[in-house]
Amino acid sequence: MTLHLDLLRHGETELGGGLRGSLDDALTDTGWAQMRSAVEQGGPWDRIVSSPLQRCARFAEALAEQLALPLSFESRLQELHFGDWEGHSAAQLMQTDAEGLGLFWADPYTFTPPNGEPVIEFSARVLAAVHGLQQAYAGERVLLISHGGVMRLLLAQARGLPREQLLQVQVGHGALLAVNVTAGGQLAEV
Repeated sequence: MTLHLDLLRHGETELGGGLRGSLDDALTDTGWAQMRSAVEQGGPWDRIVSSPLQRCARFAEALAEQLALPLSFESRLQELHFGDWEGHSAAQLMQTDAEGLGLFWADPYTFTPPNGEPVIEFSARVLAAVHGLQQAYAGERVLLISHGGVMRLLLAQARGLPREQLLQVQVGHGALLAVNVTAGGQLAEV
């Protein structure tokens, strides 16, 4: 059976743009509004699964309570860890590590930010988590609250994009998109 995953990216965070990665900053009022607006016409869902980072988890908790839905947290759906680049914007990195940033943007699978998580490992953990969700919740419609990198990865897979195009997938704050996951682990954008 197929799992229907509605993918919701967290909204704007207190510490602003840039590479948030494993940093655990909270949503701004705008970020809360972005997420509320995104789910107004969504659902109905059978359950909510969220990254445990507070920019996802606090909204997931509030929505699960409001809709009386089961909620679970999945640590494998956290954002890519950007190592020394965490908390920095692309503009800042252009001043300090322009070559590395260029290599990462050209093919994130072949260049890892200093002290960061290799994208191949990030991909493996995210896809393993989604496979586990498919096995546990096949036939259900699940709201997955996560991060831009997680959503880019899943959408790139669903669209059959070459891996070097991963970072070209656009996912704004509060974006709500959907994929279906088959028993074989195939993803298709809805």
